Amino acid sequence: MLYSTYQSQRDLTAPLTAWASLTAQVFDALPPWLTATPQARLLRAGTELVARARLRHDRPAFGIEQVATADGPRAVHVTVADSTAFGDLLHFEKDTDAPGPTVLVVAALAGHFSTLLQPTVRRLLAGHDVFLTDWRNARDVPVSAGPFGFDDYVAHLMGFIRRAGPGAHVVAVCQPCPAALAAVALMAEDGEAAVPRTLTLMAGPVDTRVSPTEVDALATGLPLSWFEDWAITTVPARYRGGGRRVYPGFVQLAGFMGMHPERHLDAHLELFADLVAGDAEAARVTTDFYDEYLAVLDVAAEFYLDTIDRVFQRHLLGKGELTWRGRPVRPAAITTTGLLTVEGGRDDICGLGQTAAAHDLCPSVPRRHHHVEPDAGHYGVFSGSAWEGRIAPVVADFIAAS
Repeated sequence: MLYSTYQSQRDLTAPLTAWASLTAQVFDALPPWLTATPQARLLRAGTELVARARLRHDRPAFGIEQVATADGPRAVHVTVADSTAFGDLLHFEKDTDAPGPTVLVVAALAGHFSTLLQPTVRRLLAGHDVFLTDWRNARDVPVSAGPFGFDDYVAHLMGFIRRAGPGAHVVAVCQPCPAALAAVALMAEDGEAAVPRTLTLMAGPVDTRVSPTEVDALATGLPLSWFEDWAITTVPARYRGGGRRVYPGFVQLAGFMGMHPERHLDAHLELFADLVAGDAEAARVTTDFYDEYLAVLDVAAEFYLDTIDRVFQRHLLGKGELTWRGRPVRPAAITTTGLLTVEGGRDDICGLGQTAAAHDLCPSVPRRHHHVEPDAGHYGVFSGSAWEGRIAPVVADFIAAS
């Protein structure tokens, strides 16, 4: 019912957004002397905002066609190194014989596409051979592909790490930190050759008992049955995944935007002002962010409920009680993989100390380091000036030292 209601609303507003988009294109095609008046600028800015007032459900392009390296600019080609019904392992191949250490970036499966990590990937590409997990929108995965829970996610990570090859470095960003730690622990205990050389955990909920945030309070303040009854819905038959139970991306986005509605309102008011003033560069910064932020994917119900249950409500990893397909997960088995944790001092989604908790779980790692970026919020840990100038060098140095 929830998904059908959303789809009906989207169908009803589609003509309006289409009209606004077409009107904006017409304005852009007119001679400058016709569109330079204050009235024309106001109308153009208004149509732009109306045209953008919708969500996207397809992954945006990464837009990484070239990257600056120590040897000069190099072309980048994105290929699929591995593929399953629920996700691809992308390889950002550079035109060079010396791409650098192999890094597997693990993207979150939490309502946004992996392109949210485009700044992360672009920065790492300068000196590394980068792979990235690219999860599919669950509404496009046929029911015949079967369920996809937390254990399946961990299995995917182990498979992708093996594909990246021995000696690779894993960088997990946000939500996948517990699963990445579990995957490396299982591989280490089995003595696999592909155990990564380093594991970097960035702003992830390893133990949400530490410095709980508003997000953690919501997850623990309601029984699991509430989330199953109110947050899970069925994909309409019009999509390839018709009949699959999912946690819709539009619900996740509504929750995130509801945490700071004034921030998003102010951003759009500034966008309107920039468009009226003709400040194209300032407007582009805002539109680029929201083009990505408003692109959402649905998450398989099994994975969403497993994550609420195991990570946020029962804290199984932090308590040493996590299992994978009935097998205990023992982070203490990690003895050859270096551990780096990164947190933002102003992170209101993943509280300070939740990621650093991994160090207590991994007493036998050969090298360890914890970095706190005092002024970084959640997204600032992996994008923006803090990531570019201060956090990325820490990650690169840790990898290089290994």
